[in-house]
Amino acid sequence: MSEYLERIQQSIAPLRQQIINHKLYAAIKDIKDLKIFMRYHVYAVWDFMSLLKSLQNNLTCTSVPWFPTGSADTRYLINEIVAGEESDVDSFGIRKSHFEIYLDAMTQCDADTIEIEKFITSLKNKVDLPLAFLQAKTPRAAEDFVQHTFKIIESNQSHIQSAVFTFGREDLIPAMFISIVNDIHQQFPDSISIFKYYLERHIEVDGDHHSHLALAMTANLCGTNEEFWEQATEATIQSLQKRINLWDGALADILERKNVTNHLLLQ
Repeated sequence: MSEYLERIQQSIAPLRQQIINHKLYAAIKDIKDLKIFMRYHVYAVWDFMSLLKSLQNNLTCTSVPWFPTGSADTRYLINEIVAGEESDVDSFGIRKSHFEIYLDAMTQCDADTIEIEKFITSLKNKVDLPLAFLQAKTPRAAEDFVQHTFKIIESNQSHIQSAVFTFGREDLIPAMFISIVNDIHQQFPDSISIFKYYLERHIEVDGDHHSHLALAMTANLCGTNEEFWEQATEATIQSLQKRINLWDGALADILERKNVTNHLLLQ
């Protein structure tokens, strides 16, 4: 690994540890808690794909007439990642994007998908982001998270987008959370088997194969340009802080539900 990659990983290590050790995971005790988590997390799953497709648009030719664009090595790396994220297989062997698998997981455990579907429908109807959030009644922390991602997208700077994609979004699922999900799955196998599959697939594909491809892509785009690496580091730090804020929002809702439940039980 290049010294540049090691340097950025050292810079973001404290924030990554905050995410991995976040109190949110331990607060998830049952399916109701998991549903709240999914309500927030689904926005990150969706805008992850938007960031990825922006990279593909910038690094390859996606228009007609076609012309070779950029480095063939970089084209290969981004197209390989897109193929896996946009057309993977679900637990039944059916081709689906990871976002569609996540929606299936929400449906299986009876989590409300109306909010995220309304948000996407608004965007399809050419509504801008602020109004789409308003119409869907998106949680504030999720709104801030997506707004930041689209700020990165609108920067149109591939090295920054690649760094945020590589270091701000991958490899952030702690073993403790997997253990919690496995425990819930043992109690309710017919309710969260798809979500369990999603997490396992994410670790298998995104956290291993795709992370190596993304590291190589970021290294190619930043090269030996010190300014590019500094910009990449700063953007990644900001994105990781937004992820912490997203988890804070989900945790607050989970704790509020528990407080309300305890209050009702004491009446």
